Amino acid sequence: MDKKTKKKIRSIVSYLVLVVIGIIMIYPLIWMFFASFKTNEEIYGSIALLPSSYSFEAFRNGWNAIGGNTYAVFFKNSFLLVIPTTILTVVSSTLVAYGFARFNFRGKKLAFSLLLSTLMLPNAILIIPRYSIFRSLNVLDGYGPFYLMAAFACYPFFTYMLVQFMRGLPRELDESAYIDGCGTFRTLIQILLPLLKPAMFSAGLFQFLWTYNDYFNSLIYINTVKKFTVSLALRLSLDSETIVVWKNVMAMSCLAVLPVVVLFFFCQKYFVEGIATSGLKG
Repeated sequence: MDKKTKKKIRSIVSYLVLVVIGIIMIYPLIWMFFASFKTNEEIYGSIALLPSSYSFEAFRNGWNAIGGNTYAVFFKNSFLLVIPTTILTVVSSTLVAYGFARFNFRGKKLAFSLLLSTLMLPNAILIIPRYSIFRSLNVLDGYGPFYLMAAFACYPFFTYMLVQFMRGLPRELDESAYIDGCGTFRTLIQILLPLLKPAMFSAGLFQFLWTYNDYFNSLIYINTVKKFTVSLALRLSLDSETIVVWKNVMAMSCLAVLPVVVLFFFCQKYFVEGIATSGLKG
């Protein structure tokens, strides 16, 4: 057997292994989709993947949701929460990272150390002081707490990630821009931002996923059902009935997962590049 044939066989085996691992990883999503066509008896009494019959009744019944509010309201609320939060997070984190990566000022090391130290604090410790602050500002029962945290770069992980990425960009780019008459802000916008796209896409995608899937913080800061996000609506649908119709819950769970899956497939190139790259490629 020649080297070319061996290489081809190795490639085929590698792809087969990857396909098997991929199927194992997405099997819960596949099961959830088919469970939306099953009755409770089928879900509990059978291990078969495929249902006995197919009907989109669960999607119609589940969409009507709770208390006269359809899932259209909850999806709208989720996007009203997630999209501004993601944009504000990327903008504020980029500005703070630019300051730490490109400028020298008194107390810089101490400030950066404090920033990193906040990564070690669990959310359970922060939730009470944050709640007290937002109550004083009268922004509870809405999306204001999320907007404020995003606008003031209260997510240090993204700032740290962007700082590390920006440190890998040659300072000669900034110096050339200054020679051409650019100021610091114009240098960031016209020179550095195009190179920061992968890291910014990664930060935005992470924030979108975390905020979209967030249940705990949404439960703390939002009280009105009409302002509930999809994650809260799914949990509320379990509490609204004495007997849970699981196919309705599974159907809405499939719809809830869909935006995240679509977003990842469209942005996976920038996501992988932003995580794997620490500077300019040669």
